[in-house]
Amino acid sequence: MEMFLMGLCVCVFGMGVAVLAFGAATRSESSDSAVQPELPLVKAVAPARFFSNRVAVPPTVPPVVRPRQVPIEVLLLQIENHVRMEQAAAESFIAFPTHAQLHSKTTSPFVN
Repeated sequence: MEMFLMGLCVCVFGMGVAVLAFGAATRSESSDSAVQPELPLVKAVAPARFFSNRVAVPPTVPPVVRPRQVPIEVLLLQIENHVRMEQAAAESFIAFPTHAQLHSKTTSPFVN
């Protein structure tokens, strides 16, 4: 019984510490911000360069080139072929399951 009471006291003490830490972490800083003095504005200093103080000019970006439009029929045909290949592989595995077929690479062009 004494061990249970000691464990209970330690748990209550730990919970109190956790509540205090949580309260300190979530306390708003609005009361402290009114006391802080206003700092004068300072111009930002450019970072020092290793061999030169000149600022590098970013390269000009080429205009965006729109990719060629692929007809939807071509995409649908490729997807149908891919599905057929996967179905054929699944059917051959179900007909004759082997470890080699399970871990063989696919022949689909969609896989890198």
